[in-house]
Amino acid sequence: RGERVVKRAGCLNCHAVEGKEKIGPNFRGLFGSKVPLEGGQSVTADEEFLRESIVDPGAKVVKGYPNVMPTFKTTLTPEEVEAVVEYLKTRK
Repeated sequence: RGERVVKRAGCLNCHAVEGKEKIGPNFRGLFGSKVPLEGGQSVTADEEFLRESIVDPGAKVVKGYPNVMPTFKTTLTPEEVEAVVEYLKTRK
């Protein structure tokens, strides 16, 4: 289900699943990785970070990527956000 949501919501226009980087971070290997943020901090891309990045993408901006992602807070249901998070966990 998460893969369908990712495709329908247009996530793959900016995020790659494999291959060449796009305007946003690559989904492959993202879950569980250390992510450098603008401002010098870093976080682990865990479920909480992924959820926050979907509904409030400007809260923690990944270093090297522009802060242009729209919020999906009102576009995706909480169940769809969870489905996306579960899908991202499978992209190793």
